Amino acid sequence: MTTIEQAKAFATRAHAGQTRKGAGAEPYVIHLEEVADLVARHGGSEAAIIAAWLHDTVEDCDTTAADIETHFGPKIAAIVAQLTDDKSLEKAERKRMQIVNAAGKLPEAALVKICDKLSNIRAVGETPPLHWPQARQLAYLDWAETVVAALPAGADPARAAFARQLAASRAQARARA
Repeated sequence: MTTIEQAKAFATRAHAGQTRKGAGAEPYVIHLEEVADLVARHGGSEAAIIAAWLHDTVEDCDTTAADIETHFGPKIAAIVAQLTDDKSLEKAERKRMQIVNAAGKLPEAALVKICDKLSNIRAVGETPPLHWPQARQLAYLDWAETVVAALPAGADPARAAFARQLAASRAQARARA
């Protein structure tokens, strides 16, 4: 089994039973698979693809940064750490800190972050959370754009894909008025 396959298996176990917020309540692992695929399609290294699979495990599961380091090494742990929100903070502060911390991301973390936001804005456009009114959908899209804009330069193909999806998701959200 490759390290990427190990990361996929680890993330699948960690996120077992979790679902997305959209109407379809699809298994959360679908999001991870999409992010990993986007990272690969946009030229991500093996480390970036592994981190894409693992990017939400510390934040959303019963997994620690030490678990990631033990199973995948310090480089992957460092990338995942840069993708993990501090859940001890209020939600608004976590969102603000994503913008504040964006400029200091490692290139692999920046690519995963762009692809994560790309997946999230696609979901907001196509299958938004049922309890999110149009204003909240549009506010999320604006915030995601701010986070991506604050990331260090690079990953231009992923940024272009993000911009295209952002326009499409805004149009979809506005059409639901």
